[in-house]
Amino acid sequence: MQLIPTENEAISHLVSDVCPPIPVIGTEAIRETFDAKTLQQTLNSRSGPGVTDVILNPDAHYGYGAPIGCVMVSPTHVYPGPVGVDVKCSMSLLQFDLPAGEILDRRVRRALIDAVCDRTPTGPGAGQRSVRKGRKFPKDLPRRAVIEGASESVCGQFGIPFEWTERCEDSVHYGHDKTTEALEKRLETILKEKYLRHFDEKMTQLGSYGGGNHFGECEIVSVGETEKAKTRAEAFGLKNGHVAFLSHCGSRGFGNILATEQFKILQRKFRQGGTPYPGGDRELVYAPVGSHEANDYLDDMALGANFATVNHLLINTLVFEAFREVFPGLKANFVYLISHNIVRRENWNNHSVMVHRKGATRAFPAGHHALKGTPFETTGHPILLPGNPRGGSAVMVGEPGATLSAYSINHGAGRVLGRKNAFRTLDQQAVDREMDDDDILTNCRRYPLDEAPAAYKNFDEVLRSVKLAGLASEVARLKAVFVIKDGDKADD
Repeated sequence: MQLIPTENEAISHLVSDVCPPIPVIGTEAIRETFDAKTLQQTLNSRSGPGVTDVILNPDAHYGYGAPIGCVMVSPTHVYPGPVGVDVKCSMSLLQFDLPAGEILDRRVRRALIDAVCDRTPTGPGAGQRSVRKGRKFPKDLPRRAVIEGASESVCGQFGIPFEWTERCEDSVHYGHDKTTEALEKRLETILKEKYLRHFDEKMTQLGSYGGGNHFGECEIVSVGETEKAKTRAEAFGLKNGHVAFLSHCGSRGFGNILATEQFKILQRKFRQGGTPYPGGDRELVYAPVGSHEANDYLDDMALGANFATVNHLLINTLVFEAFREVFPGLKANFVYLISHNIVRRENWNNHSVMVHRKGATRAFPAGHHALKGTPFETTGHPILLPGNPRGGSAVMVGEPGATLSAYSINHGAGRVLGRKNAFRTLDQQAVDREMDDDDILTNCRRYPLDEAPAAYKNFDEVLRSVKLAGLASEVARLKAVFVIKDGDKADD
């Protein structure tokens, strides 16, 4: 296999003798970050039954079955691998009517960190009962949340502003037959099985970040200087020079259990039927659309995705409450919630297909038929891309050239050091000193080495790749001033 550059320096093709050329997004510097294992996973994914397209994004690195940072398209099959075990891992952004100068004082930021951590727990097993000002839910509410998603009734009982749901990529996920009844029936079946124990305990994780690469970041917004950027920023509700809050999390333990069990179920079926795995990779299991196995997977994914949606909206509600504790009367608007670990049925090139995004973000530009009737019909929807605390994050918007990538772009910077390698090679004192030198506060006594900025790719080069390829353009940059994280095992 080899990477063949095109006339556009940010687009190349992965070529082998086992499948058609695969578009690869990334400048020469980015292409050097793709190791052989990542490229082999890409080829394995493209060789799967029913797969018509695979695209590799600049943040790509080795993942579970398929690379993190890839897009897979199939009209006929569903693949759990190109979704992963953290179902609907997502980004959300809350914009405050608070000038940046109001939080320059470190004591103010410490007060905000304390107020947020009093309400939104971190860590793999953390739930609302583990924080001082955690929420208590009516007993049946979490169950309704995973079935109904962010319905008006569910939002009302959680205290989530229902108007925020208009600014979600998907505020509700339905079952395989496009009903909530299918999810209710599927949940009843799951609860009778032995693998989903302690359901009520998992539901207390609503309103929590989890561990690993998940985080909450307080940001300063810098809108781009072009007229296009300013117009789009206004439509998105971004305020230049003001404070915003960026969140990264998913479906927590609930989604992880559902996804992990689905892999086991499909792997058992493959063994029993003697079905070969694409590329010999047992994590690249699949099911034909319409089959019992595919329906069960899509229902389980929807249950986890509904959890993730409500989790994000509740976190933002709690963060807003925390900021108002420090700044009474503060106002805020919800910018967007967008996922990057999901499979969605979409109309692509006039065909209905299953678009699997594994560490990849939807990028519908202005005028895309799926945005009709939304607040972003004439601008394209916001794309929320985390970089790293020191390098910043970005808000982008899709451009017509995104047809090349199944209307998708990267989900962030992407790892350049594995977690174990980061612990072996990075110096704890140097990482902490660099964060302090950049005036970035954190709730961690020591910043997790496997999440240090140096563990990730050069974010500017990643964004440059996307822009040069014509997939998306930049609207604003976000500069972190404090970070909420946990250093334990990652959910992803």
